[in-house]
Amino acid sequence: MILKVFDNKIQLGEAAASQAAEIVNRAVRDRGRARIIAATGASQFDFLRSLIEHHDIDWTKVEMFHLDEYVGLPVTHPASFRKYLMERLIEPAGIENYHLLDGEGDPRQVCDSTGQALASSPIDVAFVGIGENGHLAFNDPPADFETDAPYIIVNLDEACRRQQVGEGWFADFSEVPTQAISMSIRQILKANEIICIVPDARKAEAVRNCLSGEVSPNFPASVLQTHSRTTIYLDHDSASLLDSNLITKVK
Repeated sequence: MILKVFDNKIQLGEAAASQAAEIVNRAVRDRGRARIIAATGASQFDFLRSLIEHHDIDWTKVEMFHLDEYVGLPVTHPASFRKYLMERLIEPAGIENYHLLDGEGDPRQVCDSTGQALASSPIDVAFVGIGENGHLAFNDPPADFETDAPYIIVNLDEACRRQQVGEGWFADFSEVPTQAISMSIRQILKANEIICIVPDARKAEAVRNCLSGEVSPNFPASVLQTHSRTTIYLDHDSASLLDSNLITKVK
C-alpha cells in the first residue's frame, strides 16, 4: 500500500486519474480490453472529471462495474448511484459495456446476476473511497471479511446514512434507505490494482483509523493494507492525522 498526499483535491484527482488511465490503457494494449470498478460519492467528483479528460483512453474497450447501490431507490433520485455514474462517467466517456446495480429490482437476483458477470474474469483496477465511518463500498463496520460472494445485501449504519445527508444527497435522515447492495470486501481485494481517492478533512479520522492501525472489520477500509498494489490518494486535510512516516509526499 502506497500513501500519496497532495496539497488539494484537484491535484489529487488529476494524479489519481493519470495512474488510472495508465492502467486502463495498458490493459487494452495487452489484452484488448480493460475491466474496471467505479466508485461514487462526493469524494470522486474531481477524479472522475479528470479521468474523462484523458482522451487517449478507448472507452469502447472498457467494461465497467460499480461498487454499490441503495435498495429501493429510483434511478431518477439525485442520490442514485446509477444516475451518478451515467451522468459523470458512462455518458461523458462513452462507455458502452457497463453493469449497473438495479436497486429497484429483486436485490438477491441483482447480486447473483451482476456478481456472475463480475467474477467471470479478472478486474484490472478498482476505484474506491473511504467513508467517514471507515466503510469500503457500503461495507459498514463491522464488515464481513469472510464472504466470497461478489455482491451482498448490507444494512447501513447511522453514521453512513448521516454522511449521505451531510453530502447533500438527501434532504433528511429519514429519507436515506436502510439497505444497499454492496460489492463484498473480498471481491474488491481481487482487483489487480486499487486506487483509493479520499479528500477532505471530514475523512481524516477514518483515514487514520484505517491506514495507521490494525486491520479490523471495525475499520473496514483497513483491509486495503493487505493489498500490495493499492495506492491511496489523500489531500492535506484528509491526511492531517496521519504519522508523516507513512506518507509519500508529492510536490
